[in-house]
Amino acid sequence: MKIYLAGPEVFAPDAIELGARKKSLCQHYGFEGIFPLDNEITPSSSPVETGLLISRENERLIADSDLVIANLSPFRGASADVGTVYELGLARGLGKTIHGYSNDPELYQNRLLSLCGPSASQQAGTLRDRDGLKIEEFDLHDNLMIDGGIAAAGGHFVLAQKKAAIFSMTAFEEVLIRLSR
Repeated sequence: MKIYLAGPEVFAPDAIELGARKKSLCQHYGFEGIFPLDNEITPSSSPVETGLLISRENERLIADSDLVIANLSPFRGASADVGTVYELGLARGLGKTIHGYSNDPELYQNRLLSLCGPSASQQAGTLRDRDGLKIEEFDLHDNLMIDGGIAAAGGHFVLAQKKAAIFSMTAFEEVLIRLSR
């Protein structure tokens, strides 16, 4: 079974090593891990063309995979990496089973309040950020479409027991353990 390994690891200085570790864990549990950087891309003369080529090749890897596991730890904000979320949506649209994990167990609404600040003292059901915009209060880990898509696809969304480094492998491995049962 081929698993596309979505997540912000591709931006890390040691991205290749992180991908190799994730692929090794997949192999340990009887799966084949496919990391986005497995693509062999010949850079184009234009950064735009190179970026679009990488996008097309990653979409091909997702289409060729059986399922997706995504690192949905908050990245550059209160929510998951936007590219990772796109990959999950694509996989869901293709009818793939999608799974996610996060190394931050805090609820989305709490992360939003910490990042954006409340507009004033507020009661549950009326939370707004400092700009007066409504904050989702569904006790979910991320935007309702992420949690909802994983649930609708029959996937697992595993949360770390306590906040861990963004590229910790513990919650990722828990998804693999559940899949191997």
